[in-house]
Amino acid sequence: MDETVFDDPRITAVGLLVEAHAGLTARFTAQYEEHGVSAVEFEVLMRLARSPGNQLRMTDLAAQTSLSTSGVTRVVDRMERDGLLRRRACPSDRRSSYAVVTPAGMQRLDETLPGHLQIIEQWFTGQLEPATLAAMLDGLRRVRDAVHPGATAGSTDQAPTDEPPASC
Repeated sequence: MDETVFDDPRITAVGLLVEAHAGLTARFTAQYEEHGVSAVEFEVLMRLARSPGNQLRMTDLAAQTSLSTSGVTRVVDRMERDGLLRRRACPSDRRSSYAVVTPAGMQRLDETLPGHLQIIEQWFTGQLEPATLAAMLDGLRRVRDAVHPGATAGSTDQAPTDEPPASC
């Protein structure tokens, strides 16, 4: 085998990305535990809170989180039992339902977000100059869109509402 393959910048790029992700994940996990949420529960709460009406169709939530539909169902079941989410039936399609953040879920986010943002600033965005961060965000969006095209499924620029869209 050609020894120079180990110095390939593509391997270095992916390795650095994986190492950075692992380091941030470890810091986030410890902080989430302080607030009684898992990493996937935090992601679900954030995805819903950032969506119009603080809700997403279950299928869109699955696509955005890279969980299977059954995986999303299990997480939503647990979070619903804990009072963080509720389900809402789609009025135009009985096969479809929405996951909606409850006031208790928003409260949990309000408690968790300051520490989360502090970690992001200290260990990620604060390490980069603004131009470097902007270029990296552009690059990460390109890669994300290529490898995970469903990452923004169900997201729109519509103003939040208490009712799901007429067509589910």
